Amino acid sequence: MLNLTVLTEPAFCPHSLNKYASVMACGNGYMGIRATHEEDYTRQTRGMYLAGLYHQAGRNETNELVNLPDIIGIDVELDGENFTLLAGEILNWQRELAFSNGELRRSVLWRSSTGKSYRLESRRFVSLDQLPLVAMQFSITPVDGPAQIVLKTGIDATQTNSGRQHLDEISVRVFDQHFMQGIYETQDRASDVVISAYCSVSPDADSCFTAKNRRVTSHHSVNIAQGDTVTLDKLVWITHRSDKALSQDSFARNALSELKVCAARGYASLLESSSCAWESVWRDSRVDVMSSEPQDQVALDYAVWHLTAMTPAHDERSSIAAKGLTGEGYKGHVFWDTEIFLLPFHLFTRPQIARSLLRYRWLNLSGAREKARRNGWPGALFPWESAASGQEETPEFAAINIRTGIRQKVASALAEHHIVADIAWAIVAYWQATHDDAFMRNEGLTLLMETAAFWMGRATEANGRLEIHDVIGPDEYTEHVNNNAYTNYLAWHNVASAVRFMAMFERQDRRFTENAARFLERLWLPEANDDGVIPQDDTFLSKPAIDLSRYKEKAGKQTILLDYSRAEVNEMQILKQADVVMLNYLLPERFTVQQCAANLAFYEPRTIHDSSLSKAIHGIVSARGGDTERAYAFWRDGIAIDLGDDPHSSDDGIHAAATGAIWSGVIQGFAGIQIMEGELHLAPKLPAHWQKLAFPLRWRNARMRFIFEQDAVTVETSAPVSFSLWGTTLRACGHHVWSYKDFLISDNGTATTEGSHDA
Repeated sequence: MLNLTVLTEPAFCPHSLNKYASVMACGNGYMGIRATHEEDYTRQTRGMYLAGLYHQAGRNETNELVNLPDIIGIDVELDGENFTLLAGEILNWQRELAFSNGELRRSVLWRSSTGKSYRLESRRFVSLDQLPLVAMQFSITPVDGPAQIVLKTGIDATQTNSGRQHLDEISVRVFDQHFMQGIYETQDRASDVVISAYCSVSPDADSCFTAKNRRVTSHHSVNIAQGDTVTLDKLVWITHRSDKALSQDSFARNALSELKVCAARGYASLLESSSCAWESVWRDSRVDVMSSEPQDQVALDYAVWHLTAMTPAHDERSSIAAKGLTGEGYKGHVFWDTEIFLLPFHLFTRPQIARSLLRYRWLNLSGAREKARRNGWPGALFPWESAASGQEETPEFAAINIRTGIRQKVASALAEHHIVADIAWAIVAYWQATHDDAFMRNEGLTLLMETAAFWMGRATEANGRLEIHDVIGPDEYTEHVNNNAYTNYLAWHNVASAVRFMAMFERQDRRFTENAARFLERLWLPEANDDGVIPQDDTFLSKPAIDLSRYKEKAGKQTILLDYSRAEVNEMQILKQADVVMLNYLLPERFTVQQCAANLAFYEPRTIHDSSLSKAIHGIVSARGGDTERAYAFWRDGIAIDLGDDPHSSDDGIHAAATGAIWSGVIQGFAGIQIMEGELHLAPKLPAHWQKLAFPLRWRNARMRFIFEQDAVTVETSAPVSFSLWGTTLRACGHHVWSYKDFLISDNGTATTEGSHDA
């Protein structure tokens, strides 16, 4: 077993309950459960979510990821006193998420207000090998005398999405002494949810069941001697369906049968099976770093953990929400984050999952076509926010302004069209890394042509050329501009890629090809000025600049909007994130190292980094330019978004894309991995305090492993593969070691000579 780190919660704090409920959440891509405590706290937000299970609660609401009935809660009475860490005294505390097997563990030594002490221990995990399974153990040991202990737990369907109820209770049942089951339907009758639970207390307790007010509960009372332990075992099997081919009774019976098989095995055996599944994940994707900062390794394990736990590898009709499966933020919707920040991890570690994420877009193509037609354009305009269907899920209006009583219109769905080209970029990157011709010939090429058709229709005649007007780039502080550099360059890349792959796979469409040729020849691509700076849009460079220092100190808080209206921000050189730096990152072959450095130097002082995605990209571009120290500072700031000291940074879920950025910051930054002109390039340059970096990588038909040390590069590959190291083409198969002395490396991490080397 790999020697993996653990994520710890340093102390119980009522102000950070929801932060740790998010960052320590357990999941398996099918299901996610927030790491709430078993006992209730008023400020604590419980949450359990199933990938792809959305529902619209009312006509003025949008579809959102359904927060399911709670199964984690346990009411605990110790000698007649309700257990809560807000009273009494915490004598000892330990809580950790073990990345190796996904087990969340807590141990508390607690003294009640009466002076009696108890040790309470809990363990739970969401199974990676049996996706519908959740397993829990909760144990209590009286330390200084006998005790009467009462435990109450079950299925609590009073749970809501911030007050919105999505499920109707159809039936609740109990079976013999240990099993209970609730059957629920979404209120539109589209989906069934069946929750089956097994509860057993050892030693034997007086037990009974109750069902009232959408709660079915098992009650257990036991007297126990000093030093002895009472343990509640709870296993839960959660299934849902939209296909009603099987009767509801049969569907529920099957779920109960599966649970009974698990109950016969017990917690330890089930954990062992799940651990084996996790071991396979870590073998294929773990990034090892030898650093003088232990938190660096914790952050990398945290990233891979959540990138696995949030990704619905089982279902190509689901994708990754902006908060994964850890909270209700953004209503569980899918954004451009998936293709740009999350897909690269899967592309280089588990390409079949990257394929599945792209097929989610292909399966929802009809909704994108409909949105384009509704707005008067050809091709496919993908929704800015999507859920289970291809329909636009972005709310038409934001919250009501409490001073004016007026709702502000949300502009993203109307103008933030770069998502179309982002999806196309991801399709091309997938093919380059896999050479999956079957996918590209069918789904991939269809998506490229439909998205390219959109851009050809979206462009407008102006100034004797084609331009793209009235858009919002990734920088959402600059709205409704013309010729946003990020959008125009990515649109050009989109259309050029469609033409290239049409030729490659002999797809004939003369009219399309002629239109594309005109588009590629005439589309305006903003050009760098004498200083090498590419203008973000037609007007950005003419706007006034202000000192952003105090706003940058509180990056992510959007404090600029406390002093200026959005309209005022729009008329100044103020960036939420820098579009041109993002462009330099995505299309490295289009820009020189000097151009990237010039744009980074110009745009960073004008960037507040209020987007959680901003600093990671600045870090990667800095690393590619050879400024490893600055890149590392950006990378650590990216880690702090969720794992920093802010007690409320992740209350409504983790920043899912930021976990992808942690991985990419190392692999695409410090390891220097890039796909340029369709080929794999590496230019590693480690932070000074990193002695070693090692990671697996999938490239086409080869399984590779790279080890970078301060004076050597080791490459292991399962099949012959060509790649570029510091500009020198290498061909390798098996195990090879290259000394840095074999290469002449410039300060910016590139080779000063070119050649080839067979090994």
